[in-house]
Order: sequence, then structure tokens, then C-alpha cells
Amino acid sequence: MDDLKQYIRDIPDFPKKGIVFKDITPMLGDGGAFGKVIDAFAERIDGKGVTKVVGIESRGFIFGSALAHKLELGFVPVRKPGKLPYQTVRESYELEYGTDAIEMHRDAVGAGEKVVLVDDLLAAGGTLAACANLVKSVGGDAVCSLLVIELGFLNGRQRLPGHDIHALITY
Repeated sequence: MDDLKQYIRDIPDFPKKGIVFKDITPMLGDGGAFGKVIDAFAERIDGKGVTKVVGIESRGFIFGSALAHKLELGFVPVRKPGKLPYQTVRESYELEYGTDAIEMHRDAVGAGEKVVLVDDLLAAGGTLAACANLVKSVGGDAVCSLLVIELGFLNGRQRLPGHDIHALITY
């Protein structure tokens, strides 16, 4: 999957000074590269009995909905607070400076249902861990997480011990 790196653009000092943002829009703009990501994700969950794809706001929506469509599975959006219209469950998590939260519709995942979590990037792991906890809070089972990019030097996996995490590209 290292050939996909050519479709990731580094943007220095975005969104703030000192951060090198990994821009995936060139990957999205190339049908072959985008399709390769979705195909690789589909292969990773083959045989796991997944019934829904959970996409994390916002770029997880792009990859997650394409994967759900390919596999004819339901799609569940996980969003920042106040963005979903129905009853929600919320999970807060720690940031480097403060806290944040994500929400999911209370009825989006059924008890015992197996889901896959999808996002574009794993950094410190707070959002992904919070998403796994959301699914668990309603009785679901997050069988694995699929990511395009992992920033390995930030040790995000440590926030999800024992969780099955697959990243296509690791920096």
C-alpha cells in the first residue's frame, strides 16, 4: 500500500503551526487510488460477520460510506455533538489541551451487532477509542478499525489495547 503515499500531500503548519497535515484529497480525486483503499478495506473485514460500517466525522464518512455501499451494509455516522437529529449517546475523550466528544444515534447499532469503525487517520487515538466505547455502550461489537493512515509515532494504538486495527499507510 506504500504506493498510495503518492496521493497524500503534506501541508505544513495546518491547522496550526508545527503540525504537518496529511491531506488525502489527491487520493479522493483519483478513482483508482480511492477504489484501491475501499477494496483493501473490504478484504480486511471479509468473513468477520460485519453488518454495519461506522464512519467517524468527517473523512471517515467518505471512506465508510463507500465501503458500506460496496458491501451492501448499513452506514452509521458518528458526529460531533449537536449534529444528529435523533436521540443520541455521547462519549467524551481527552485531547492534548482539554476534552471533546462524539455522538451516535441511540438506535444506530443493535445489541450484539458487529461493526467496523472507519476513519482516515489514527493519531493519538482518542476519537477512535471514544467511537469503540460508543458502540459498546449500546451493546454492539466493534470487531476492527480500518484507517487509511496511522501516525505511529503518536502511539494511538495504546488507547485501544486488544482492538484489531488496520492502517494501510503508517508514518
